[in-house]
Amino acid sequence: MATALTTRVNTAWRLAATGLAFTVFGICGLLFSIVVFPLAWLWPHRASRQRTVTLVIHWFFRALVRALQWLGVMKLDVHGAEQLRNGGPAIVVANHPTYLDVMVLLALTPRACCVVKNAHWGNPCFWGIVRAAEYISNADPAELVEAGARQLAAGYTMIIFPEGTRSPAKDRLHPFSRGFAHMALNVGAPILPVLMDCDPPAFTKTMRWYDVPPRAFCMKVAVLPAVSAARYVPPGAPAMLAARAITTGIETHITDHLLQYGFLEARN
Repeated sequence: MATALTTRVNTAWRLAATGLAFTVFGICGLLFSIVVFPLAWLWPHRASRQRTVTLVIHWFFRALVRALQWLGVMKLDVHGAEQLRNGGPAIVVANHPTYLDVMVLLALTPRACCVVKNAHWGNPCFWGIVRAAEYISNADPAELVEAGARQLAAGYTMIIFPEGTRSPAKDRLHPFSRGFAHMALNVGAPILPVLMDCDPPAFTKTMRWYDVPPRAFCMKVAVLPAVSAARYVPPGAPAMLAARAITTGIETHITDHLLQYGFLEARN
């Protein structure tokens, strides 16, 4: 009886804490959009403005991750994060099991730029953030590649979820889009494969924010060694064929490691 009551109290606490965290995030995002964003655009130097906004976002998400840990909502298990902190500009390619993946990666990467859904550009909690940080919309594939190349040249690490949305289920991924491959070909930047997992599942494609798991969920992040796009490109291959080969190679590389790490369940 006591155990069941303790479980109910613990679940209720984590539900309340999760709701509080999302409320704080929404309010901070809205305030950023209506207060900080207009002030940021008065900053005379575009490059230093972007660097400052990027660092503010990084520290905000670091604080949010630590708050979720302190509240007992989540745990964090990270391997290879030094490549995100100390490595040069790279293209981070990650699978996308939960809504919180981008928050965790931005918390781990001080100098990052993201490819985000076009819908976020009209969201009141996001529109100021994505514009001030000069994040990139996925609406136009050609502009995505060009803008990503500019950010990499400026020294930023690009964070891309090539599935385009959260993974459909624990045992499969969406097919990868080729934007990151064209970006790698244009700039010659290394690709940094990142494995993401959440155990037990939370904030997945089929769950609502209030679907609290039976215990604190653990966000697991494994940063694999950087990969050169050239290893997948057949000699003399045209750009379209080269991008297709890179996309297939990286998707297979990530899928194989997800299975090895136990982050992805093998299908019968």
